[in-house]
Amino acid sequence: MPGFYLTTAIDYSNGDPHLGHAIEKIGADVIARYRRACGDDVHFLIGMDEHGQKVQQEAEKHGSSPQAWVDRIAESFLEVWDRLGLSNDDFIRTSEPRHRRGLTTLMERIAANEDFRRSKYEGHYCSGCEAFKKEDELADGRCPLHPGRDVEWTEEENWFFRLSDYRDAVLARLRDDPGWVRPRTRRNEITRLLEAGLEDISASRSRIRWGVPFPGDEGHTVYVWFDALSNYITAIGYPDGEGFDKFWPADLHIIGKDITRFHCVYWPAMLMAAGVEPARSVWGHGFIKIGGAKLSKSAGTELGLIELIERHGPDALRYFLMREVPWDGDRDYPSSEAFIEQFDRRYTTDLANDLGNLLNRVVSMVSKYRGGDIPPPRGGELAGKASVALSEYRSSMDDYLLHRGLAAAFDVVRAANGFVDESKPWALARAERAGAGLDDLDSVLSQLIGSLGTVAAMLAPFVPAKAAEIWRASGGDGPPPGFADLEPALGRLARVRPGAVLFPRP
Repeated sequence: MPGFYLTTAIDYSNGDPHLGHAIEKIGADVIARYRRACGDDVHFLIGMDEHGQKVQQEAEKHGSSPQAWVDRIAESFLEVWDRLGLSNDDFIRTSEPRHRRGLTTLMERIAANEDFRRSKYEGHYCSGCEAFKKEDELADGRCPLHPGRDVEWTEEENWFFRLSDYRDAVLARLRDDPGWVRPRTRRNEITRLLEAGLEDISASRSRIRWGVPFPGDEGHTVYVWFDALSNYITAIGYPDGEGFDKFWPADLHIIGKDITRFHCVYWPAMLMAAGVEPARSVWGHGFIKIGGAKLSKSAGTELGLIELIERHGPDALRYFLMREVPWDGDRDYPSSEAFIEQFDRRYTTDLANDLGNLLNRVVSMVSKYRGGDIPPPRGGELAGKASVALSEYRSSMDDYLLHRGLAAAFDVVRAANGFVDESKPWALARAERAGAGLDDLDSVLSQLIGSLGTVAAMLAPFVPAKAAEIWRASGGDGPPPGFADLEPALGRLARVRPGAVLFPRP
């Protein structure tokens, strides 16, 4: 069984989870579940970034110690991820001893390669990004990503990483492997950045108490980005754990498009300096925007994550975000109210009407016309459309175009609803009672059940709980099967099991 190691960016411990966090984690969970359905031995990692100036400041502002603060934040994230049904295999916290051990080893190996130097630094520092900013990266003296925060002029003596020495190696990797950084827009951005040249970057901070001590200089802490990025290897046992030997290099880092520089330039250079192979692929996803602006912490409170989960259930929110937001781009809503309106519209039209009504119609007809017994599998028009859509789905999912994969699944839903209207099973049942067309109704019902089973397998990564309900109602046991077992499993479906309404109308 091939291994597949998948990670997300670890979330910063400066506040509770919001919708911007959720879309990345749900998308990663969809990929993890899809790869498991393909037969891979998946290891799916998420976690918390718990050190640095911003966390220290937030803890002090709330009259808390940094450790007590991050403990509370971690619990709030874990609760939400559980409610959203994430299937992660691990949850790394950078305040854990296992992380500190692995990070210290990484820094020691980079130091042994003589890739750190001590120097004074003067520059603008954005605590929101936890990064130094050049003049041309600011807009009216502020960071474009955190316009509500003041950019601080900082002067301090730090340890610097010789990033400029790795510019050619990282650029060569990027040019030799077109699939290393995706989608293409992200790859083009990183190419331009590298071609413009690199400067060395800070690897330590001298005035931050909350962090991992810099090896060999206890007066400094490891700069938060060095600390955070290393979670991908410390979580699986770097430097000598079995998990590291089994799963590294990671197959896929999933990140927001605003941190591609750190993951596609800094991180591979750090690994090269320590003698470790970089990850195989990085995907920089886009954002939900409200009124043209990236969904921020403050805007996120207007779209409360718990309230959205409770509005129509966790699977409905998972579906909406993956259907609405292209995994390779942004989705802009005029306002928070427009977002809610579209959520309600998708729920009613796609889930309650199209999918829920299809399941109810088919199960009811099999119960009414065949006493619940499912006719043996038959080929035909609908079966052919389902097969084509499944192929398109697999291709899109393999390319991480999740929104297209989900659209392909609903192509089957629409085709099945149209097939019911065109074939008119109720008319076929009347004809059958009159002694005509004895095989026609069996063919229709069989194809409809087969399409529902196929839809259940296609939707399982997106709406796992509801997909299991579809599979059970269609005669299956347990969760929908993996793709290698789907066809024989469809052939074993014998009897429908009517259940509760799949997506109750508001």
